[in-house]
Amino acid sequence: MLRALPRVLRLQRPWTSLGTRDCASHTGREIQVRSLAGPDQGADLKEREQMSAVEVGVFVQRLRGLMSEIASSAVMGLIETTRGLLPGAGGTQRLPRCLGVALAKELIFTGRRLNGVQAHELGLVNHAVAQNEEGDAAYHRALALAQEILPQAPIAVRLGKVAIDLGMEVDIAAGMAIEGMCYAQNIPTQDRLEGMVAFREKRLPKFVGK
Repeated sequence: MLRALPRVLRLQRPWTSLGTRDCASHTGREIQVRSLAGPDQGADLKEREQMSAVEVGVFVQRLRGLMSEIASSAVMGLIETTRGLLPGAGGTQRLPRCLGVALAKELIFTGRRLNGVQAHELGLVNHAVAQNEEGDAAYHRALALAQEILPQAPIAVRLGKVAIDLGMEVDIAAGMAIEGMCYAQNIPTQDRLEGMVAFREKRLPKFVGK
């Protein structure tokens, strides 16, 4: 996995990128991450051991922002306790928020590995897809999801993301206040008015991002 991340993590290590795929709009790039050396290389400890303290800090910091859909053949787990460690890239904080405290403790304390189907059943990932011959099944599922989001009002989607992300970092009362502020910003938009008119006229709205 680490060999696929040099451009993301900006670390000077002898890893080779698996390549990127240009998006149609040329506004972003897809990074394909695959294990190159067996089923147990999600965090390659041999290469990790060669990093300096500074490189480890940078790696862990940027790994926190790396999210990806997985194919059903993938295996994941917070296995640090089986190596004398504890999760240090946010696992002890994010997993309880995803699955609840009891199940997060079970998975972290045991170092249990889950395949994509099991992770999906627990709600740990949104989607698990069977891998195809080209090895890009997750990419196509992500693209389909993006195409489902694309027609929606962009300002509302953006403010919804802000409300969710910030609200998860605070208590429910503060989260409701954040939502209220985001909602207030959306009220004067042209897209909100277009949505109301389209609903009344029983047609699809034409959002313009204003």
